[in-house]
Amino acid sequence: MRKLTYFIATTVDGFIGAPDGDADFIYAFLDPEFIDHLKAEYPETIAAAGRAQFGIEDAAPKRFDAVIMGRRTYEPGLKAGMTSPYGHMREQYVVSRSLAEAPDPQVQLISGDLAAKVRELKAQDGLDIWLCGGADLATQLADEIDEYVVKTYPVVVGTGMPMSRTGFGVRPLELTGCTALGGGQVITSYAVKR
Repeated sequence: MRKLTYFIATTVDGFIGAPDGDADFIYAFLDPEFIDHLKAEYPETIAAAGRAQFGIEDAAPKRFDAVIMGRRTYEPGLKAGMTSPYGHMREQYVVSRSLAEAPDPQVQLISGDLAAKVRELKAQDGLDIWLCGGADLATQLADEIDEYVVKTYPVVVGTGMPMSRTGFGVRPLELTGCTALGGGQVITSYAVKR
């Protein structure tokens, strides 16, 4: 059975974006060692433009062959003309109630029961499923997330978009991995205890 993994970048104080959702400030913390780690361990999480820039256009997915993203996560690439940011994956899904039609034949829209769709995808054969931002999707899928992979950047911002908006609730996790990189980034992996 496939796992749903919330693979997300965050500040030390737990924010994945500015109050308006913009996360461009994170790019200041993408040093060469960190990029090399992503290329080696999570090449499929690098969007098409980055794959070309880093010379990994043909790198096969290692962990994930499906990605689920919200419309707000998908929109900046779309505005830049990137209609299929993860075309190297088997499946790309955008969760949206406002898009009437997918802007690219490789992108499928989810507008109905998101949790039911995720359970359907998890029951299929394949690599795991990447939950690619943001806080609203993580909230809607809190009970479906099987694993967290948190890329923590060495910065504190004080306020912004949190990793989740689920509200208070104790959700036990088990640490399954921790990698500290020279630029101050720490990548931690946690399995959800059920």
